[in-house]
Amino acid sequence: MVDEVTGIEAIEAEVVVVGAGPTGLMLACELAQAGVDTLVLEQLAQRVEQVKGGGIQPRTAELLEMRGLLEPLEKRAPVRGAVGGHFATLPVPLDCSPWNTRHPYPIGLAQWEIEEVLEERATALGARILRGAAVTAVTQDADGVTAETADDRRVRAGWLVACDGGHSTVRRLVGASFPGRPGTRPGVLADVRLSSVSELVPREIGHMNTMMRQAGGYWAMTVPMRAGWYRFTFGPVGEGAVDRDTPVSREEIATALEALYGPETVLAEVKNSSRFTDATRQVEQYRQGRVLFAGDAAHIHPPLGGQGLNLGVQDAFNLGWKLAATVQGRAPEGLLDSYHTERHPVAAQVLHHTSAQRVLADPNPSEDVAALRDIVVDLLRLPDTNRHLAGLVSGLALAYPLPGDSGDSDGSDGSDGDGSGSHPLTGQRVPDVELITADGDLPVRLSALFREGHAVLLDLAGDLPQGLRLPERVDAVRAGYALGAEPLGADVLLIRPDGYVCWAATGPADPDALLAAIARHLVRPDAA
Repeated sequence: MVDEVTGIEAIEAEVVVVGAGPTGLMLACELAQAGVDTLVLEQLAQRVEQVKGGGIQPRTAELLEMRGLLEPLEKRAPVRGAVGGHFATLPVPLDCSPWNTRHPYPIGLAQWEIEEVLEERATALGARILRGAAVTAVTQDADGVTAETADDRRVRAGWLVACDGGHSTVRRLVGASFPGRPGTRPGVLADVRLSSVSELVPREIGHMNTMMRQAGGYWAMTVPMRAGWYRFTFGPVGEGAVDRDTPVSREEIATALEALYGPETVLAEVKNSSRFTDATRQVEQYRQGRVLFAGDAAHIHPPLGGQGLNLGVQDAFNLGWKLAATVQGRAPEGLLDSYHTERHPVAAQVLHHTSAQRVLADPNPSEDVAALRDIVVDLLRLPDTNRHLAGLVSGLALAYPLPGDSGDSDGSDGSDGDGSGSHPLTGQRVPDVELITADGDLPVRLSALFREGHAVLLDLAGDLPQGLRLPERVDAVRAGYALGAEPLGADVLLIRPDGYVCWAATGPADPDALLAAIARHLVRPDAA
């Protein structure tokens, strides 16, 4: 409704998401799927078709598959060999196969294409997206948040989530502290078409180390995309003046290309370009009243290991179901605050190891750093070291320290047996095993049970009472393992909508303990 005097359009929503990047759109998908009236405000009038940070790590791929989003993304991805990720650009690929995943390799895809798929899903689920709506003011009270936009809109919502990037306007407007280290190493990211290339230009997508080059005072990573197009990332060797505001010129890109790849490499067209730095910062609190932060609005770090987009999308998976339960009055006490409790340490760890990678990846290393690189390369060739770092970078090693009681009656899981200890699977991701459900004859992937964004109570022993009453959005599934499936390590698992175990039992499960776990982790008893 438009006020006839002021000309301001008043809009209402249950949740407003600021920013239509991968984080904001994934969050909109999660909220809308849960039935939350969701509005996304995006300052850009149209999407920028830039390759940008488009690497999908294995754990993110698993989460996207749980919602049926991975297949449409894979159809768009350029051909890439079975090549592992990297740590600090070192030449030893990271091997994710020990982590029991169906997606052991990163998937390369332009960020704008990821956004396109997510936006299509979000709008199909009922989310509204307003473009050209730059937020200029944010105020909050005990009942909600009001956001004003430059195009004369006033939006009232119960909650606001800032997903508006590393230079978040919302973060500035609400005065959120963003401590950390400023950038000292500038870089340029450009999508370019080359009319001719020298033999030094990579011909196919391989391990990151094979696409790196240093020459003529520059470092660069050049990734071939489609039909003569490349993602060209470059910067000066060593630290330099950081200038993010000056537009990247065609001459600047052409000069770097020639210095790195010789005069035979000729720039034909620049589609888009941007500057970045190696700054490292993190919001101190992911929630301030009714305003929450996710993605780059909550954390920024050096672009090493392909972490940024994945960290934000995984923020959205963690926050979406919790915020939906809060909006709908189903959330147990403290559920929304667990978003900060769980995700802040995860981002802090990424900031920590990307800082280490920043030192190892220095294109102009000191003699000491060069020696350290040699030792780390040797360590990466050891299976245990490789597995550890692969789990770290891919996200497959992530486990949340969830509180709660075990469902076991005999202590066979290593707990105390009196309900005072947690099962070893609590907080862990669940591998995508094949199952035979009680109402089907064909194998079903575990990931397919999460298409609707519900929690899943997986009964693999058939011991739970048939008449056990569960709240809405907790789906009971009786199943057995398909032939050849590796056992999960428990007979009954209560799995959150984001694919992490919040309760498990080995041996006969106590129904009362199960219901208590649901009330603690998922749904308030009086809302069931």
